Amino acid sequence: MSHIEYIYCTDSPSVSAIINQRTWFSAPMELWTSARRSKVIGVGVVLVYLVLLCTIGVESRTSLKWDCFEYAAVSCRAHSASVSDFGGVGDGTTVNTEAFQAAIDHLSQFSSEGGSLLYVPPGRWLTGSFNLTSYFTLYLDKDAVLLGSQDESEYPLIEPLPSYGRGRDADGARFSSLIFGNNLTDVVITGANGTIDGQGELWWTKFRAGELNHTRPYLIEIMFSTNIQISNLTLINSPSWNVHPVYCSNVVVQGLTILAPVRSPNTDGINPDSCTNTRIQDCYIVSGDDCVAVKSGWDEYGIAFGMPTKQVVIRRLTCISPTSAVIALGSEMSGGIEDVRAEDITAVDSESGVRIKTAVGRGGYVKDIYVRGMTLKTMKWVFWMTGNYGSHPDNNYDPNAIPVIQNINYRDVVAENVTMAARLEGIAGDPFTGICISNVTIGLARNRKKLQWNCSDVTGITSEVTPKPCDLLSDQGPGKIGACNYPEDNLPIENMEVQTCSSMLVT
Repeated sequence: MSHIEYIYCTDSPSVSAIINQRTWFSAPMELWTSARRSKVIGVGVVLVYLVLLCTIGVESRTSLKWDCFEYAAVSCRAHSASVSDFGGVGDGTTVNTEAFQAAIDHLSQFSSEGGSLLYVPPGRWLTGSFNLTSYFTLYLDKDAVLLGSQDESEYPLIEPLPSYGRGRDADGARFSSLIFGNNLTDVVITGANGTIDGQGELWWTKFRAGELNHTRPYLIEIMFSTNIQISNLTLINSPSWNVHPVYCSNVVVQGLTILAPVRSPNTDGINPDSCTNTRIQDCYIVSGDDCVAVKSGWDEYGIAFGMPTKQVVIRRLTCISPTSAVIALGSEMSGGIEDVRAEDITAVDSESGVRIKTAVGRGGYVKDIYVRGMTLKTMKWVFWMTGNYGSHPDNNYDPNAIPVIQNINYRDVVAENVTMAARLEGIAGDPFTGICISNVTIGLARNRKKLQWNCSDVTGITSEVTPKPCDLLSDQGPGKIGACNYPEDNLPIENMEVQTCSSMLVT
């Protein structure tokens, strides 16, 4: 291997002497050869040693070059390697699936020894699906592009999600995502804004033509895992959903740029699904579907699985989605959705702001939703709730499974160039309750609808909302802005901090 994995603390006098010399490259070459052979460097003062190496950045007498970089992560790693060390070739045409998997399998041995990092250097790295390991970081250089293979055989078939009962596009099995993980602990997928390109055009064409027998792969899917970070990357042209944490806890998604053609099918940005404690922040998303879609299973399968999504924070999100929502709750919400907090949301040229999507047969609930601080420009609807979103996995759903929608709060919203203020459609005999809207100013487009508030089977209150809301949302008069709650306490995920990590490799 052409890398050095570290760090173990010892009192090695020979290494201390190197530090005292202040120039590591003047050390006996035998020491470095031995260290490389053992893949371990022992130092007395680890941080001093690492800073020294990263600061000097010069070549040794044998032309070994040190690559040092810093990154922000919840967990730092003690061992590192490059995918190039395992036969990877970043020429855009060589398939690197085996190289990625071999590298990760090798690094998995260090899970109990400080964890490991796999570095993806500059280049265009064509690959099919590969599986991550625990206590692991995948890091993409700023000039690295991970190219998703367009060969279906590069994506193994896996079982449908138990809370869905089938693939989202088709019955039965589904293609594994490009980057996949299952039953993991402490995983970081990050970079210096490197790019993951799903090359989705071929997948979209096959989907539209009905030529796929299985559900399209996602870019990133992590299942049944805890302590997950996905950050500082650009994701483009996903075959379907971009980021899908499912059955996970303690998930941080931040600093992502997600781009897809606005007419590409089902290219949702970030979809937390049956997850607890999720933080989504500082992301820019252009999508052919919902920018963020909060989910928890589909009809009878989601009800039986019974795992809600709860304790979600979404903030500082910028979205463009002409055919869908900035934030969607559902439509797959049969395990329940609760305690979602969204603030500082900006949208341009999008269909709706925050949309609740459900239907008879879904069961479950959407409750305790808090939204404040939305700035919206060119929207079809500002508020949209739908109780007749009739997509079902099969005909075995329970027609008596009626969803409960309650305690939905929106406040401090400014919108302009809007076609229609609100379309609020509950379920006959089972109205959506506890809707609160306050301090909202909606500027209307030239082609605005004559009826601005279309409401049925909903109840709630409003305060200082323009244009005037429907009669089903009772106007409380001025000075009642505080009636629409936004919790003042922090969710546990808000206290999860990232730190500055350093890593180094020899090339």
